[in-house]
Amino acid sequence: MFRGVGTAIVTPFKNGELDLEAYERLVKFQLEGGVKALVVLGTSGESPTVEEDERERLLAKTLEVVDGKIPVIAGAGTHSTAKTLKMVKQAEKLGVDGVLIVTPYYNRPTQDGLFQHYKYVSERTDLKIIVYNVPSRTGVNVNPETVARIAAELKNVVGVKEANPDIEQIDRVIALAKKERSDFMVWSGNDDRTFYLLCAGGDGVVSVVSNVAPKQMSQLCEEFFKGNMEGAREIHRKLYPLMKALFVETNPIPVKAALHIMGYIQNELRLPLVPASEKTMELLKKTLKECGIL
Repeated sequence: MFRGVGTAIVTPFKNGELDLEAYERLVKFQLEGGVKALVVLGTSGESPTVEEDERERLLAKTLEVVDGKIPVIAGAGTHSTAKTLKMVKQAEKLGVDGVLIVTPYYNRPTQDGLFQHYKYVSERTDLKIIVYNVPSRTGVNVNPETVARIAAELKNVVGVKEANPDIEQIDRVIALAKKERSDFMVWSGNDDRTFYLLCAGGDGVVSVVSNVAPKQMSQLCEEFFKGNMEGAREIHRKLYPLMKALFVETNPIPVKAALHIMGYIQNELRLPLVPASEKTMELLKKTLKECGIL
């Protein structure tokens, strides 16, 4: 799908509606920043509160603005396998390049249930599929052995976004999955773990930070892939305060606040999420200045 930075892009709202004008500005900002893919309607895109017709409009706008320059990947995971497939088929019809499918949440399936979920969907679409493992939100962890089984048996599942902060798990996922299939990709789902995942043999990051710093996050990966370890480490250290600041409240509350400070979007979310506190706003202004973004 891509190697480097894929931005988990936010969904701008204005007066309760999609703000496609602001969204187009964001997409162009990402393209100018050199990101390698856009992940639309993931966690950062507030997917649980976006209606079906809005999903279609947002994906269509993304494809229009991107115009084939980089892959467009649609978030399509739910707690129901049947509903997940319906969302996948909608994305497939629109012409996206792939789908990011989060593990079913709340149900807490077994490891075999997780495998069967991805198997069911993969057998019914030609799209490339990325597994999204984020146990802090879903209540279930995809074990490294299950990722390896998926890599071995489900050929259109091309990789995993690993948002388990456990470095040992990341090492095992990379070792086991790439042993089964050398082209199976592993991306970090946590910005502050990107540098470490690259050092372990991973392929990049599905990033929240790149919403506000696409060029800098892209450079981090590019320097690493060129063999400039010290250069990549320096960018990691410079961005680290921002990586932490963007998660002082539930994502995407802080990143939307940061983009508002930068003049890109309205600071508007859909309930049950609410805008960032004044304390967070002040922290973000300070951090954005220190990182050279403001």
